[in-house]
Amino acid sequence: MTATLPSLDGRRFRMVSSTTSAVDPEAPSIFEYFERDGAIWGGYEGDTVTFGKFVGTRTADKIWVSFVHVLVADGTVVAGDGESDLELTEAGGIRLVEHYEMHGAPQLSVCEEISA
Repeated sequence: MTATLPSLDGRRFRMVSSTTSAVDPEAPSIFEYFERDGAIWGGYEGDTVTFGKFVGTRTADKIWVSFVHVLVADGTVVAGDGESDLELTEAGGIRLVEHYEMHGAPQLSVCEEISA
């Protein structure tokens, strides 16, 4: 399978929705992605997360990552993994539809590219 959407390298995304927590539209979590030779990595921080890191792989228009982050609320360290489908937005940016498990239940988050 071949990717139809461009590389995520150097792109930034903002969380727009999550089943795990309420997203503050004024200060959402911001993610920065890097990509090379099928590898994905980056970091994030924001309203509910002090900081987080992720690493994974990309196959066509799907990415898989393992992540770890520290919660703002109580300093709890959370680790997990998940898959994201890459989609094109109506504005021509990239949307990440993230599927992962947290607290023993399936979760869904959506992040959209921040235009430069």
